[in-house]
Parts: sequence; C-alpha cells; structure tokens
Amino acid sequence: MNRERKTPERRSRKARRTRDTLAQAAFELVLDRGLREVTVEEIAERADVDRRTFSRYFTSKEDAVLDSVRGDGDRINDALRARPAGEPPLTAYRRAVLDWLADPESDAWHRRPRIFELLVLADREPTLYAAFHHIRVDAQEDSVAIVAHRLRTDPRQDIRPAVTVAAGAGALLAAQAAWVRGGCPEELPRLVEQAFDALSGELFAQLPAGPASHSTTEGNGTS
Repeated sequence: MNRERKTPERRSRKARRTRDTLAQAAFELVLDRGLREVTVEEIAERADVDRRTFSRYFTSKEDAVLDSVRGDGDRINDALRARPAGEPPLTAYRRAVLDWLADPESDAWHRRPRIFELLVLADREPTLYAAFHHIRVDAQEDSVAIVAHRLRTDPRQDIRPAVTVAAGAGALLAAQAAWVRGGCPEELPRLVEQAFDALSGELFAQLPAGPASHSTTEGNGTS
C-alpha cells in the first residue's frame, strides 16, 4: 500500500525536477545569448533531455524561460486571500503586492538573480512580452475570483471585482515598466508604492481650469 502511494509521488518529484531543469536551462541560455539565438533543441540538450520531453512541459522557448516568474502571480493571489476581510478590495490588492515584495521566504523580482534582466528582455522582445502577458492574464483572472469572493458577489454580474483587479494590476504593470526602463533593480518597491499612490491621489483631483498645454488649438495660426 505504501509502495503504491510512493510511486506517483516519486514520479511527480522527477517530473518537477525535469521541468525545473528545462526552465533553468532556457533562462540561462536566453539571458546569456539572446532569445533569437537560442533554439528549443539547445535548451533540451542543456537539460540532457530530448525535444519530445521539452514539448511535454512547455509549448515554446518563451514559455520555458518565463517559468521562473510564473509562480509570482500565485504568490500575490495567496497574499490577497490572506488579507483581512474588512479591507477595501483595492487596499487589499495593494497590500498583497507589497506582502509579496517583502516576503522573506520567497524572493520577489528585485531580490532574485537576473529577473531584472529577464523583464528588460521581455520589454524588448515581442514574443516574450506576449507570453508574459498571458501569464499576467491568468493570474488576474484568479485575482478577480478572489476579490469577488471577498465582496460576496458574482463577477459575471458585478463589475467591481474586475475593475479592482484591472486598477491594481495596472498599477503594478506601470511600476514594472518604469522599473525595467529605469535601470535600477532595487527601485521596484518604491515604484510600486508610487503607482498605487497615484491611483488614490492626484489622478482623482480636480484638474486646473484653462486649456491643457497640449491643446491642438495652440500654435495653429488661427485667431
């Protein structure tokens, strides 16, 4: 009985090791040489498996190289589930992101080796950016379900959970974009705070009276 139970567990651990080895091989090769200079066959060879084994775990080299950040959406969602029930939804989302950034048990992007390089590359490579977008969308769908549960509502009928997550995820995305373009890996937590502050602060303030500086009527020679 015990032997029968251990066999699937052993297979699961072996599969996890194979997946991790492939993901690490993709991560190292792509960051060292560039996405376009690396083939799936080279990743499989580095991991000491064949192409068919690679295809069992990943659909593309982009999918493999991003496996190192795939779990971060789950970590944010776990933190979101753990937030106190009485917190307003957007506050809960913000604090979940900050909990993930500060978690001593699982390093966030700014404290994990070479993740900054990976996200800089994703910002430049369209296929890598698209694959990363799919990972974000999957995580956000789970976030919407969590927020809907907190609000005791049906997200198919109530737009508030989707709006909450769109706002929070948008703030995180804006912070990430500023982070990778700014060239300072340690700045991510400050930029996240700044992005969420903008959501609740000056963006809701009364705009000053008068025409905007980018008005199309300015300087067109009309009188």
